[in-house]
Amino acid sequence: MFYEKTNQWNALTAAQKKRLWKLAEDYKSFLSTSKTERLANDEILRMAQKAGFVSLEEVVKKGKVSPGDKVYLDQKGKASVLMILGEDLEEGMDIVGSHLDVPRLDLKPMPLYEEGNMALLKTHYYGGVKKYQWTAIPLALHGVVFTKDGKRVDISIGEKEEDPVFYINDLLIHLSADQMKKALSEGISAEQLNVLLGHIPQKDEKDNPVKTAVLKILQKEFGMIEEDFLSAELEIVPAGPARDVGIDRGMIAGHGHDDRVSAYTSLAALLEIEKPARTAVCIFADKEEVGSMGNTGMESRYFENMVAELLALFDKGELAVRRSLANSRVISADVTACFDPTFPEVTEKYNVAHAGCGIVMSKYTGVRGKGGSNDANAEFLSDLRQVFAKKKVVWQSGELGKVDQGGGGTIAFILANLGAEVVDMGVPVLSMHAPFELISKADLYSAYTAYKAFLE
Repeated sequence: MFYEKTNQWNALTAAQKKRLWKLAEDYKSFLSTSKTERLANDEILRMAQKAGFVSLEEVVKKGKVSPGDKVYLDQKGKASVLMILGEDLEEGMDIVGSHLDVPRLDLKPMPLYEEGNMALLKTHYYGGVKKYQWTAIPLALHGVVFTKDGKRVDISIGEKEEDPVFYINDLLIHLSADQMKKALSEGISAEQLNVLLGHIPQKDEKDNPVKTAVLKILQKEFGMIEEDFLSAELEIVPAGPARDVGIDRGMIAGHGHDDRVSAYTSLAALLEIEKPARTAVCIFADKEEVGSMGNTGMESRYFENMVAELLALFDKGELAVRRSLANSRVISADVTACFDPTFPEVTEKYNVAHAGCGIVMSKYTGVRGKGGSNDANAEFLSDLRQVFAKKKVVWQSGELGKVDQGGGGTIAFILANLGAEVVDMGVPVLSMHAPFELISKADLYSAYTAYKAFLE
């Protein structure tokens, strides 16, 4: 008669525990190498191609598709869609949609300056961050630069053991009397998030000797000049790999669990499926952290266009596209809040997710009065309950936090606007949006099993 959460650790068989540890190691490797949305997208497509997925361009050129065919779309190197065709695309798809972008610091268009015998980089934070968390930790630099002649240069500094790292200064405690009186959100301002790039001056250079020396290094190593910052996408992220946490190694700390844990577990699930009755899809979107806008965000129409291209191969037009989208079922795969015993006051104890109790089904997200929420239909939730019960998936229900405490959104409403049935389901995360976040390996495994059960 009573509902009780199940602890995933207690429900594991010996075979499942072995799969969990392997999945966790593979995920840590993915997270450690996928520090930006571009790098994550590259790794996803590499794994997809290895599993037999063919580009949409090749499929369209061939002019024919069949049930069981594996197709991918690479959306400008920052987002992608993987699709395994079912028996009738017009009848709808089973979709797991996640996002690859994470909170970070972007370099400004003209970032480099010198002051106090130091060369520094100006940044503009991306997504919701606590600015003070980005000071006094080792940082890495990743991204792409297009030089004056149009040559692309990939940059990655700070991840290898022999690499230098970068750093944002905080004020020494001895002189922090005024800073310590400020609100936490004001202790470090956006314009103080300046990254230390270099210190050794160029000999006999009177004007900006350190900046000059740094520019010479950039020119030697990457063939770039200062003007090339104008056609670059460079991101500052925490340096170092994902790590096990706890003496029992039960948790993982890493940069970007939100939302690359959803991306990886849905990818791992899809790659194990061969010929589904309904078309199985994984969407890996960009720009969710800043509103899903832009031509790589979910508000763009690249996914709809992909469906249209494939249906056109069956001589079906716009109406069939609308039917396919409206007949679809979607899991909006995004993380949610986890109960933190250090901060219990922000969550409501009867409706909060707990670490280790599985993936979280959130009927709605949004803020306060469900603003910006999809609010899934009870019928769809019932269908998922039956699927998970049949496949013995461990899952739990949970809200983001107390009703008036705050809130957040996902890509769920965007796909629901197309007529699809959509619900939010993701891993509970501790220290969400911090440079390093924390998840349970049990919840990682639960997400993989849930997405696989749904896609199958």
